[in-house]
Amino acid sequence: MPATTEALASGEVSSSAVALLLSAREACPEEFSSAEGAIVDAARTLSVAELKGVVAYWRQSADVQRAEEQEERLFEQRRLHVSPTLDGMVRVDGDLDPETGQTLITALRAVQDAEARTNEALDLRTPAQRRADALGQLCRRWLDSQERPSVAGERPHVVVTIDLDSLEGRVGHRCQLEDAGRITPETARRWACDANVTRVVTDGASQPLDVGRRTKVVPAPLRRAVAVRDGGCTFPGCRRPPGWSDAHHVRHWADGGPTALENLILLCRPHHRVIHRGFGVEMLDGTPRFTRPDGTVLDDRAPPVALTA
Repeated sequence: MPATTEALASGEVSSSAVALLLSAREACPEEFSSAEGAIVDAARTLSVAELKGVVAYWRQSADVQRAEEQEERLFEQRRLHVSPTLDGMVRVDGDLDPETGQTLITALRAVQDAEARTNEALDLRTPAQRRADALGQLCRRWLDSQERPSVAGERPHVVVTIDLDSLEGRVGHRCQLEDAGRITPETARRWACDANVTRVVTDGASQPLDVGRRTKVVPAPLRRAVAVRDGGCTFPGCRRPPGWSDAHHVRHWADGGPTALENLILLCRPHHRVIHRGFGVEMLDGTPRFTRPDGTVLDDRAPPVALTA
């Protein structure tokens, strides 16, 4: 590789560019010898990202069969691991083939772009946190979709198992996600604001004695009425649409609050979280009034999204 060596020695190309040229030579050694000068010229003027595309197209034209075999190898190497960890997080690790990977990147970018247009607050989340939140939003919207397939006669959704004591806000009782494990009672109450609920009565050994019918906490017609009235998340400074929002009981139904229009407001999931984490809301003459943890009133400006993600 004389031309490549000379360009590297003179500082005209970077070591990263040379690594790309080496991969091209290893893939098609004979063809690279005759094309090295032109490829090195491209490396002198292009960024590494641009050069990567040029090299990929060159390798494809030099040996299309080898390129197709490489594409198939990438597809066979796809993998994804999702597992709860001992510290309470859920670890996601894997490698996606180019098509699936691009599909995921495009979907995550679409959610992040939509959030940027509907949230007027300063966003202090890191890019990694924004991607994690976008992935959760994609999964929730799919689970909410009527087109998702049924499993054992039911459409799958997140299952939270809650003892009555936990639902009433007392600690030390069962309160857990199906796979990810324990959560706090207040997180369980947030999930229970707008959910399907099944009552299971057990004896002292936790053996089920009676299983009630699954009922929707907020019936669909009432939720539509709340959506028409609120138009989206009611938290100051937020404009996320109804499809991204939960129907929040201002006074929780476990505390005797009615599932009625005057006791319900729409909150997007990030802002629903902060309401169950120290921020407050009350209804005054049919209008929600939000307060910070110190009791001061939030007018028309939301706190940074770092508090709400």
